[in-house]
Amino acid sequence: MTKNNGANPKLNRFIQGDCMQELASFSDNSIDLTVFSPPYDGIRDYKNNWSFDFVTLGKHLYRVTKDGGVAVVVIGDGTKNFAKSLTSFRLAVNWVDEIGWKLFESVIYKRDGNPGAWWNQRFRVDHEYILMFFKGSRPKTFHKEHLMIPSKHAGKIYSGTDRLTNGGFKKIEPKAVNPLKCRGTVWNYSTSNTEGNRLKLQHPATYPDKLAEDLILCFSEPNDVVLDPMAGSGTTCVMAHNNRRHYIGIEISNEYCEIAEKRIQSEYQPEQQLMF
Repeated sequence: MTKNNGANPKLNRFIQGDCMQELASFSDNSIDLTVFSPPYDGIRDYKNNWSFDFVTLGKHLYRVTKDGGVAVVVIGDGTKNFAKSLTSFRLAVNWVDEIGWKLFESVIYKRDGNPGAWWNQRFRVDHEYILMFFKGSRPKTFHKEHLMIPSKHAGKIYSGTDRLTNGGFKKIEPKAVNPLKCRGTVWNYSTSNTEGNRLKLQHPATYPDKLAEDLILCFSEPNDVVLDPMAGSGTTCVMAHNNRRHYIGIEISNEYCEIAEKRIQSEYQPEQQLMF
């Protein structure tokens, strides 16, 4: 097992068990950031009969999250008889209206290289949602420097007018376009099966390391506690560990816990080591 912090025996380890039961023992206001992707709509076979109860999970996560903390859910919707399940939308509405979370943003995760071009009765599904929730009045941490992208018109002189909310116009003084601009709400990543990590791909449903890392760097600080209640192959925890955050992973499958532990050991970057 990964060495843990003596002050909190749950830190820096993978806990094998049902996240609903395990989270019940967590202290209130103890988690800074949660990043996870649930096994929604039975799209993958996870070798057990576990089902996704997003209502109870949302309540548990709200209780254990610190004021200003963030919970990020990477999720999509299954299709049955040509109709979408709307699981993602039901989760978002329930968490906000019934539990108390606030939705910071809904981002589209566009999966470059996703197969399925041969589908002939529906559109190819090449996206999921990244639902970003926060607790309290505002997120306590938000860093977007690493999320900047190149400006298409960098160096060119911009001038003209902007439309105001009252319908009027405001003249823009000529100025050079910056070389970088803020990323929007569509985030592009290559699908995880192109990452070449054979150990990670022993799990049937993964998301890109960079996606998890981008979220961790955006919504947490070094030494913060990052939780993944459905850790799977351990991507969130590995990225938290490599970026000087404490982590807690909960995973119901012993097999996947072992995969995650091996990834922590094999993908660990000593130069970024926390003094646990």
